Amino acid sequence: MTRVKRGCVARKRRKNILTLTSGSRGTHSKLFRTANQQGMKALAASHRDRGKKKRNLRRLWIIRLNATARDNGISYSKLIQYLYQNGIFLNRKILAQISILDKFAISKIINTITRREK
Repeated sequence: MTRVKRGCVARKRRKNILTLTSGSRGTHSKLFRTANQQGMKALAASHRDRGKKKRNLRRLWIIRLNATARDNGISYSKLIQYLYQNGIFLNRKILAQISILDKFAISKIINTITRREK
């Protein structure tokens, strides 16, 4: 069986991993073995945190909506309940943006849906 020399392929693979970890400190960006471990750890963390980001943003929107709803004399859960009952299907992101950018509009929406319920 003939001998296979992996010089070019192995160097390219190692170079890719070292490029991936080039922002790390110390040997985590210089030595292949530690850089490889650090790269795998970083990729796992970024995968995990992409899911966390979505959860954190939804929590932020809910906090903002709760504050706005309470300013208008209603709880967050009642706000969402009344919105669904009145067929206003705006998601939490859009409602939170409206509450930040246009306080009058969100107050008008809340007053309209609470008036219909009473």
